[in-house]
Amino acid sequence: MTENLFKPYALNNSINLNNKILMAPLTRCMADDNLVPTQAMAEYYARRAESGLIISEAVIIRPDGQGYPNTPGLFTQAQIDGWQAVTTAVHNSGGKIFAQLWHTGRVAHPYFYGEGNDDAPVLAPSAIGVEGSVPRMRELTYKTPKAVSIDEINSLVSDYALAAENAIKAGFDGVEIHGANGYLIDQFLHHDSNQRSDEYGGSSENMIRFALEVVDGIISKIGNDRTALRVSPGAYFNMAGDSRDRQVFDLLLPELEKRDLAFLHIGIFDDSMEFDYLGGKASSYVRANYSKTLVGVGSYTAETASEAIESDKFDLIAIGRPFIANPDYVSKIRNNEPLVSYSDEMLTSLV
Repeated sequence: MTENLFKPYALNNSINLNNKILMAPLTRCMADDNLVPTQAMAEYYARRAESGLIISEAVIIRPDGQGYPNTPGLFTQAQIDGWQAVTTAVHNSGGKIFAQLWHTGRVAHPYFYGEGNDDAPVLAPSAIGVEGSVPRMRELTYKTPKAVSIDEINSLVSDYALAAENAIKAGFDGVEIHGANGYLIDQFLHHDSNQRSDEYGGSSENMIRFALEVVDGIISKIGNDRTALRVSPGAYFNMAGDSRDRQVFDLLLPELEKRDLAFLHIGIFDDSMEFDYLGGKASSYVRANYSKTLVGVGSYTAETASEAIESDKFDLIAIGRPFIANPDYVSKIRNNEPLVSYSDEMLTSLV
């Protein structure tokens, strides 16, 4: 009952997918100490090249964007070269791959980039921290960030665009901007984390400005056909929801539609979650307000994803943890073979 997942799909005139199953971005923390992708990572991605499109693990655009250990970057030549080995392996296996560009914002930690200075600044829209400690390194507690200046915002926009250029140099087919899941861009889009009173906060028009500047900066460098975005209209991760957030995304989505992106991707861990101020599921809200290619994600099986696509709830499905457990996920679904169940122990190695 999943035949529709295996039909080709044209993102645009430049990029055609062999099927509608995407590999979702999955943070693995397996780069080397210089944040360079390894040969093991190249082999890991190549084994999953049967997916219509791989979205890479999130890739930091510059040092102060790092919030987790050994997450790869795209800001040094060595990192570009490391990713070139990954993209070549994927392409040689018949696949396509986008880089997910990332700055963690207030979830960053100076331990990773402060060169011993624990007081190195953490950047965010407002000086409002998050509670808790860094996953996998629980001894590191989060810092109160500084509200970025206008000059720093301009620098961030430029660095996103440079990272996109580096991604193309590294052989990626395009990029997905990580604008979701409580990280930097998402922090500008929610009232809980954005309490600015300048041109980047205080109103819906101002709160979407940074996201659109990043999108437009990247489009200017690599084209809209190779630019995608992930968004989380429903605040649920490292931030509290606010009914006013609906107005922000009511304004953002039509602006994104004008830009004719490769796709828009929902950022949610479980799409059965409902948000009062969105009137239900995040994916349903976006679909009602955005008519172009939409990628669903969040605890779907192949069967439930197939049904959702058949019902026009979204166009493509991104599969996450099952791809960790099943490098051959696509062929198993196509042949109706049983899947290996995911377990957290699988996070300790690349298979």
